[in-house]
Amino acid sequence: MSKTIALVGKGGTGKTTLASLILKFLIQNGHGPVLAVDADSNSTLNLSLGVEVDKTIGGMREDMTQEIRDGEIPAGMSKEAYVEYQMQQALVESSGFDLLAMGRPEGQGCYCYANNLLRRHIDSLAENYPFVVVDNEAGMEHLSRRTTRNIDIMLIVSEPTPVGVITAGRIRNLSRELQLNVEKSRLVINRSSSNIPDNLKKTVQEQGLEPVVLLPADEMILDFTARGQSLLELPGDSKAVEAVDRLCREVITGNR
Repeated sequence: MSKTIALVGKGGTGKTTLASLILKFLIQNGHGPVLAVDADSNSTLNLSLGVEVDKTIGGMREDMTQEIRDGEIPAGMSKEAYVEYQMQQALVESSGFDLLAMGRPEGQGCYCYANNLLRRHIDSLAENYPFVVVDNEAGMEHLSRRTTRNIDIMLIVSEPTPVGVITAGRIRNLSRELQLNVEKSRLVINRSSSNIPDNLKKTVQEQGLEPVVLLPADEMILDFTARGQSLLELPGDSKAVEAVDRLCREVITGNR
């Protein structure tokens, strides 16, 4: 059965970097193939993974809606089969993982029928993978619209500041309002020192976000990003890679 790992948090906290390093761990430790879903309308996960995206679900949805409305589906093909075919065209296949980019949000028209078909096929597609890693935008629009709202692990990513942790608390509350079925969640404070100050610990406690995972700042990530190099190629002695490996073994795979 597929296990869904959702990364949430406001922009700039490092969700995409963390998603990339989780993928790296899962692939290298024999847990692939992994389905990576870039659910941020400002899609950049592919850049961190070193792959190109030609089609997004958002762009495909609008084209399909028009084609279904105008009866332009190829002869002999059902609407469901056409959606499945188009989704396969949008799926980027790579070594150890496949990537699906959601792209832009809905426009002004009515996309209900196309959306329902897409949701069903995305959920069906996910069942073909042992792990699904979803890089979300802060509003969690993609998760709220899935037909399956079960999330095995939700990682709430924050910067190492009280404001960042308070924002993380609000995002956790939003997940409850959206009635997402989250089995396990963790606050991940990114680019943190090895010990967080007392005022930050207090904010974490007040928000009810314990336990906490700390990830260090890593110059290697800045260097790889500046050179446009895939984060999957980071060496094993990278501080961030070592920290994410520990996170994955403790929270995701159980020391495997």
